[in-house]
Amino acid sequence: MAKVLVFIDNPGPALKKASLELLTIARSLGEPAVAFNGELHDDVAATLGAYGAQTLYRPSAADLDDYLVGPKASYLAAAVLTAHATVVLTENSAEAREIAARLGIKLGAGVITDVVAVDPDGTAHKSVLAGSWTTTAKATTPVAVLTVKANSITPEPAVTGTAPGTITVEVPETATAASARITARNEKAASGRPDLAEARIVVAGGRGVDGNFGPVEELADALGAAIGASRAATDAGWIGHDAQIGQTGKTVSPQLYISAGISGAVQQKAGMQTAKVIVAVNKDAESPVFEIADFGIIGDLFQVLPQATAEIKKRKG
Repeated sequence: MAKVLVFIDNPGPALKKASLELLTIARSLGEPAVAFNGELHDDVAATLGAYGAQTLYRPSAADLDDYLVGPKASYLAAAVLTAHATVVLTENSAEAREIAARLGIKLGAGVITDVVAVDPDGTAHKSVLAGSWTTTAKATTPVAVLTVKANSITPEPAVTGTAPGTITVEVPETATAASARITARNEKAASGRPDLAEARIVVAGGRGVDGNFGPVEELADALGAAIGASRAATDAGWIGHDAQIGQTGKTVSPQLYISAGISGAVQQKAGMQTAKVIVAVNKDAESPVFEIADFGIIGDLFQVLPQATAEIKKRKG
């Protein structure tokens, strides 16, 4: 049976949905194992076992987070060799893709990014051209490295869970020798809102907010939703780039997606068109977003959103 290694960087006190998706895919490909970096809580280890992880690998070095991605790629390469893995699965974040690229060079492995599904034989399905097409690709190298987009599948625990053992992987001493060290970090203030990539409800604003995300934030808080944005809004500096949804931003697949003041260009559609219900608010009746919206409201978001917020608060009592 194929050995499949899932890389989870800093699992935290609770596993993200994206990590559970990776483990679900790993079980369909073979025998899953997890290579992690950072602290591993007992509850998280138990969850990894419940989702089928047979073995957990940890780095011998405790300071990998003090450097940029180079040392993590070196550790992961050593973990692949230790586990005799033929498939590596990671998230599709910018950092994970860079680690995957470096891992591909170290192992001579084929690397496939932007994966949205994987067949049992290892064939990967990629969403390309802003989600307009899906292509298939399969690595012919002894090791394949796949970065998988979040919200691609529904995570499911294993039928029979395990109590995985932990193995320490020696990180080469040369891994940090020529790597850039991180000298300082500034903690981002917690918003109290759910993570954008995993939120069940997303309220997103675009060029139409004209720099004022107040109505978007108030509606999001009334719904317990995450806040997203178009590239135009993030490029204008109205909101941080970590809120960007689209081809060059994050991909979301919530139960409800509310688009406010976003035209719905193809780049934006690529990041949200798999939402279960899409509600669009825009003054321009010809906006492309209405082509994919389940419900459309032609109106001024500065009037529509406050009315919706007030009604939701009223009904919530």
